Amino acid sequence: MEYRSLGRTGIKVSLICLGTMTWGSQNSEAEAHEQLDHGFGEGINFIDTAEGYPVMPVAHETQFLTETYIGNWIARRGGRDGIILATKVAGPSRDPVREFRGGNNRLDRRNIEQAVEDSLRRLRTDYIDLYQVHWPDRSVPSFGARGLARLNDGPHTVPIEETLGALADLVRAGKIRHFGVSNETPWGLSEYLRLSREKEYPRVASIQNAYNLLNRTFEQGLSEFALREDVGLLAYSPLAGGNLTGKYLGGQIPKGSRRDVSRQFVRYDLPGQAPASARYVAIAHAHGLDPAQLALAYVNSRPFVTSTIIGATSLAQLKADIGSVRVTLPPEAVTAIEAVHRELPDPCP
Repeated sequence: MEYRSLGRTGIKVSLICLGTMTWGSQNSEAEAHEQLDHGFGEGINFIDTAEGYPVMPVAHETQFLTETYIGNWIARRGGRDGIILATKVAGPSRDPVREFRGGNNRLDRRNIEQAVEDSLRRLRTDYIDLYQVHWPDRSVPSFGARGLARLNDGPHTVPIEETLGALADLVRAGKIRHFGVSNETPWGLSEYLRLSREKEYPRVASIQNAYNLLNRTFEQGLSEFALREDVGLLAYSPLAGGNLTGKYLGGQIPKGSRRDVSRQFVRYDLPGQAPASARYVAIAHAHGLDPAQLALAYVNSRPFVTSTIIGATSLAQLKADIGSVRVTLPPEAVTAIEAVHRELPDPCP
């Protein structure tokens, strides 16, 4: 396993981060613990979760199960040594199933402080290594939207300064060690950095955004921040919702797959997805590579990536995904990938 620096924190995290958003819906607690045991046996030291998981599908009856499963595993394992644990606080949502704390989950001090206490209890730990803002409080283009035509902040939009101030106090209290952002924009990241400088608050350590062969929009404005400011990318959805494995080509929907069990995720259901995915899968086959490993190896190779978050519903998938750290793409494959990207750039932002 390769390890990379988490921003300027002094922490080293595994290049592969164990994603968990199916635990509690598609995966049982026993399967979650099996994945954790195997992943840590392979050198993974980094777990990413959220108060809003599981999401495959989102449902009231499974709310908070993912953190609970992880907490039970930590208790069974016998300690926190060697675990870099990341979780998230949810911003405001239009989906009632994603409403917490009385249906008013803003990123204000009250919500953040309560969310941390709830996550600590479920995770059965005294501290969280990386506490992330799951998505901004303000209205931004995210989860597949393109651009921002006009500002749409409401009267209850929480300023970043209040969010950051609450996070800073939690760092001082020892409840979180560091914080990061997710689904954030260049302006938002620059605000966090500016306020940290001016207010002498703790510094943002990471940014967790989607990044894959079908969506390389991170490169357009955020990669320079990642490289110059040491706010590395925790890349989620590196397989573009499974599309880059090739399993959905030709309109197939395998039983038990994400498209089969969770129809609300339509981010990659766009016209350009299928032709681009087919081209990338063909490149993998031409070079004798597993399509999933080609897609993951490309993300792993980017200098602005700190860790690639993988999510598997089976142990076989997990083993193959972890194996991507041992794959070095031949120059000819990289050249072919870049040619497809020039012809079909970011079909699924």
